[in-house]
Amino acid sequence: MARIAGIDLPKNKRGEIGLTYIYGIGRATAQKILLEAGIDLNKKVGEWNDDEQNAIRTLINEKYKVEGALRSEVQMNIKRLMDIGCYRGVRHRIGLPLRGQSTKNNARTRKGKKKTVANKKKATK
Repeated sequence: MARIAGIDLPKNKRGEIGLTYIYGIGRATAQKILLEAGIDLNKKVGEWNDDEQNAIRTLINEKYKVEGALRSEVQMNIKRLMDIGCYRGVRHRIGLPLRGQSTKNNARTRKGKKKTVANKKKATK
């Protein structure tokens, strides 16, 4: 089993897809890494030998910020936005969408489960 950046890559997947299991590496970056390392994109992760694994490992360590370092950087960026009190920071703080989406009917992913509010009863005469 190939272990790169603290992640066990699935053996039965193509190299291009297997590398995307690492946080911070998508399809395009995975293709670049494999081409730079001189490995066929269609070669399965389980078929990589030790030299190929080491080549990929060194490339990722030298050129890319992945996993823990990237996650902490993203969290620090969000914290900075919240500390300076900008619009995006305030939206993060109150858990609403920050990129201009409508919140009247949708945005359930950010807002969470519906909180139904009961109607006020009409006063009787």
